[in-house]
Amino acid sequence: MTYCAALKLDNSLVFMSDTRTNAGIDNISIVKKMFTWSNPGDRVFTLMTAGNLATTQAVVSLLDERSKAPKDRDPNLMRVPTMFQAARLIGDTLKEVVATHKTSGPEAESTFSATLILGGQIVGMEPRLFLIYPEGNFVEAGAETPFFQVGETKYGRPIIVRTFDSAMSSEDAVRLLCVSFDSTMKANLSVGMPLDVHIYEADSFKEGRMFRIEDSDPDFALISSSWGDALKTALDVLPKYPVKPLQ
Repeated sequence: MTYCAALKLDNSLVFMSDTRTNAGIDNISIVKKMFTWSNPGDRVFTLMTAGNLATTQAVVSLLDERSKAPKDRDPNLMRVPTMFQAARLIGDTLKEVVATHKTSGPEAESTFSATLILGGQIVGMEPRLFLIYPEGNFVEAGAETPFFQVGETKYGRPIIVRTFDSAMSSEDAVRLLCVSFDSTMKANLSVGMPLDVHIYEADSFKEGRMFRIEDSDPDFALISSSWGDALKTALDVLPKYPVKPLQ
C-alpha cells in the first residue's frame, strides 16, 4: 500500500510520501514514490505515485526519457507550455502504460492501475496541483479542495481536513503531514517509513528543500508522542456525555 499527500499553500507546495511497498507480509521493501524534474529558472515538477509498482515505474521512466529527447521530438515535460498540459501529458502516458501492460478485460486493466499527484510551476504562471486518475483524466486543487491524497488516505484525512490552513507556513504544513502520516502508519502497517518530503517555494522555479525522515528521526518521534499525549488531554477536557442509566 501507499500514502502520499500534497498541500497547496498560499506561498508553497508541500509534498510527502511514504516508501513502503509489499507483496505479502514476508516481502516488504523500500521504494521511492516521489520524483522531480526541473529546468531551473523555468519550471519545476513533482510527481508522487500510488498503485501498481510496474506501472508507476514505467510511467516515471518514460517521462524521464522523453524529457531528455531532442527538441524536435514529441512534447515532453521540459517543453509543455502550461501545468495543465503537463497533467494531460502525464495522464496520457499513464493510459499508454496501462494499455501496454494489460492483457484483456477490465480485471487485467485494474491490476495495472495507478493514481498520481502532480504539482509544480512554470514561469509566468501560478503553482498548480493535480490529481491524476488511473483512466488518465485529472482534477485540479483549488480553494475548496486545497490538498490531495492517494493510497491509504482514510486515516490521515480527518487530521488534514480539521486543521489545514492555506496561510500556514511550510514548516507547519510539514508538521501537519507528519501527524497525518503517523496516524496512518499506526492504523495500517502497509504504510511505513522512511518518508520523503519536498517543499517547493512559489516563484523559486527550482527544486526546494528535499529530505527524508528516517524511522529513527527524533523530531518525528517527538511529534508522534506529543500528538498522542495531546489527544489524551483533549479527551479528558471534553464535556461529559450524559449517558442515561438503565431503566
